[in-house]
Amino acid sequence: MAQLRILIVEDEPIIADLLGDLLGALGHQVCGTAATEAEAVAVALRCEPDLMVVDSSLGEGSGVAAVDEILRHRRIRHIFATANPSGVRDQRPDAIVLQKPYFEADLVAAMDRAMGLASGAAA
Repeated sequence: MAQLRILIVEDEPIIADLLGDLLGALGHQVCGTAATEAEAVAVALRCEPDLMVVDSSLGEGSGVAAVDEILRHRRIRHIFATANPSGVRDQRPDAIVLQKPYFEADLVAAMDRAMGLASGAAA
């Protein structure tokens, strides 16, 4: 997979840092991080990522609502990373959902799907 510019939407700083380190080790660039729904929208529109990895439940707002607002302005492929995958699928049945905790291989497979590099692609 070519290098991607990735936005991390995660309200737990340690998880955001670990994910950023992992994505960097995989050869990708983290173009921004956001911890709230409002911040996610602002950063996405500013940094124009190729892909977003979004926690569905944020301390301030909803990752699902943030993605809905972002998609009104620009199509950006995305993955929801959550401890509650059924909650995301209830709202977005076709979403690519990565259940926390996850392994590197799970993240890579979800990224491949989001970018349309594997069967079952949806964004």
